[in-house]
Amino acid sequence: MNSAVKQPPEPPDAPAPAAAAAAAPSAAAYRNLVMATIGFALTFWAWNLIAPMSGDYKDRLGLSSFQQSLLVAVPVLVGSLGRIPVGALTDRYGAKLMFPLVSALTIVPVLLLIPARNSYGVMLAVGFLLGLGGTTFAIGVPLVNSWFPPARRGFALGVFGMGMGGVALSGYFTPRIAKHGDNLPSLVVAGALVVFALLAAVLVSDHPGRKVPTDTLAHRLGDAARLRVTWELSALYAIGFGGIVAFGVYLPTYLKTWYEMSPTEAGTKAAGFALVTVVFRPIGGWLSDRVHPALVTAGALLLAALMAVVQAFEPPLNPTGTIALLAMAAGLGTASGSVFALVSQVTPQAKVGSVTGIVGAMGGLGGFVPPLVMGAIYSAKDSYAIGFMLLSDLALAGCVYAYARMRNLQRGG
Repeated sequence: MNSAVKQPPEPPDAPAPAAAAAAAPSAAAYRNLVMATIGFALTFWAWNLIAPMSGDYKDRLGLSSFQQSLLVAVPVLVGSLGRIPVGALTDRYGAKLMFPLVSALTIVPVLLLIPARNSYGVMLAVGFLLGLGGTTFAIGVPLVNSWFPPARRGFALGVFGMGMGGVALSGYFTPRIAKHGDNLPSLVVAGALVVFALLAAVLVSDHPGRKVPTDTLAHRLGDAARLRVTWELSALYAIGFGGIVAFGVYLPTYLKTWYEMSPTEAGTKAAGFALVTVVFRPIGGWLSDRVHPALVTAGALLLAALMAVVQAFEPPLNPTGTIALLAMAAGLGTASGSVFALVSQVTPQAKVGSVTGIVGAMGGLGGFVPPLVMGAIYSAKDSYAIGFMLLSDLALAGCVYAYARMRNLQRGG
């Protein structure tokens, strides 16, 4: 008797083994995702080293509110604009070279903060150089995007985006470390960057199928700039991520000035805000793998707009102000994740770095202007209400545009 068991036929809609394997990210994909996220977090901590101590610099150097805001905003501006060439260079040379190189170069301004701390002019110059730490975003996005299949890119990019938690790390740990020595935060961050740069040189790898562009940097950036969707995504990201950056760098000042908190307490509260944005960024990416990311973006920006209106009425911090700020953080974090899920869907792979550079730059610029505006408004009106209403208006405009126009964009590989 034949003892062989006859196997039932495969259902007609079962995926082919090769297709299933192709859809599953490899171990190398997850290794690169982990390394990119850690590197992003460390360089973002370096990028945000000045903000948590800005109150100390203000008192020591006798700065006005506007001068304090400018000191905080300069690294944001440089880091934002720097993403444009860094993204294009990543398209050309790959993340295996760019990640350890940029991380190593960031060590220089981190250490220069030590001798610069007693001069406002020198601090501005070092802050300019410190902006380099904010450019790694344009390295990590094309790296992660190349290793993950389209159906999983939203979540993967959201996980990578958690690296912006470096702002929360800085807000929480920098003032506490500084209590044990004014120079210690710079030394700790510089040491961490040395270790990461060495590990990245070994563990970061470009995807074997990466297409290396042969045209010039200017031509690649021109091609990316001619895409309408580049500027649409830039506007949305300037609101979502720009709001995160703005609050990340200015919230300690706002809490200290308006709610009369100590620098340490204000830094802790700001770190909580940043932590919420970090948690909700992959949620935004995860939702965008299941629902069109434009719809996710619209809903998230609507939440941020409503909470900004609540905060404009300057409620007491406990509990109304805390709830409003944390809900706003959730909305902005979700939007920043969903916007880059949309980038990965509608951008050709060979142009992801260049488009990411431009979109990331606009997002960072969205974080450069609000601290200056908030500082100027407070100096003139002794109130932050106008600033929060402006944020509400922008978030509502982004909500309407994402729903009315961006939801019609088709999904692509």
